[in-house]
Amino acid sequence: MPTALNNYLIASVNESMASPKKTIEPNSRQYFLTCALGGILACGPTHSGVTPLDLVKCRSQVKPDLYKGIFDGWRTIIKAEGFRGLWVGVLPTFLGYSMQGAGKYGLYEYFKYAYGNILGEEKAYTHRTLLALAASGSAEFIADCFLCPMESIKVRMQTSYPPYAKNSIEGFYKLKEAEGLRGFYKGLVPLWSRQIPYTCMKFATFEKTVELIYSNFLSKPKAEYNKIQQLLVSFTAGYASGILVAVVSHPADVIVSRMNAVADAPGQKQTTMVDIAKDLGLKGVWRGLGPRVLMIGTLTSFQWLIYDTFKVYMGLPTTGTAKEAK
Repeated sequence: MPTALNNYLIASVNESMASPKKTIEPNSRQYFLTCALGGILACGPTHSGVTPLDLVKCRSQVKPDLYKGIFDGWRTIIKAEGFRGLWVGVLPTFLGYSMQGAGKYGLYEYFKYAYGNILGEEKAYTHRTLLALAASGSAEFIADCFLCPMESIKVRMQTSYPPYAKNSIEGFYKLKEAEGLRGFYKGLVPLWSRQIPYTCMKFATFEKTVELIYSNFLSKPKAEYNKIQQLLVSFTAGYASGILVAVVSHPADVIVSRMNAVADAPGQKQTTMVDIAKDLGLKGVWRGLGPRVLMIGTLTSFQWLIYDTFKVYMGLPTTGTAKEAK
């Protein structure tokens, strides 16, 4: 965890125990750090929680005939490896996506504010969807640099049997010794190609869905609903955006899994994104879409719920602008 964020977390806990919470000034340094902390809470635990689903998805992408489906995959893994086998890769998942979550959410709020200042208040509101796309894409570009090393270890552990490493530390040193620094970032470009469209769609569709819910399905302005009702809107909008982002980013997700796999699939000797895409073919890049839609839809909805709940707890408004009727 970054030192500044760690110090802020400790200070926040001590302060909350000593006195009532102070108001956080919008778009201040404290505000962006708070959003980064919310991103850690939203991404680390949720991604870790769906590790059993992610495990079957990754193995199915690399070896399509390995399991007949999600439940068959779980039964097979439990029979061969025990219940613990379902959680292979959970620690690098937690570490990687916690760091990524800090960058994704904290930097999103920062870039949305910075780009909005460049555009001006009126243009920023008029072009709010484009603003969300630009801010989320910029944030994810940086956040993936934190995620990539742990993602490389995680995928290697999940797509090999016996697992590539028993834990993250062993995986780190094993990968470093075998491939050096390049091994940790070999999948960065395909990770960008998966995560940047994913995050752009995630944030832009979420904000747009929030706006549509308030303007088309609810009878009152956002400010007239209580925090619980606003959080239910966040959860609903999160699931809708999750389904869309799963579809948009899935082909790149398959390529990332194949590129980081320790054991090549039968007949696969290519190493570049283009070569792997050609080898997989149109049908191959959509392998495992069902499990991923379920996984990402669930992940995204709970991430937005956790993130906005934390913001509300810290005295901040929920995410998303509701267009008021004139």
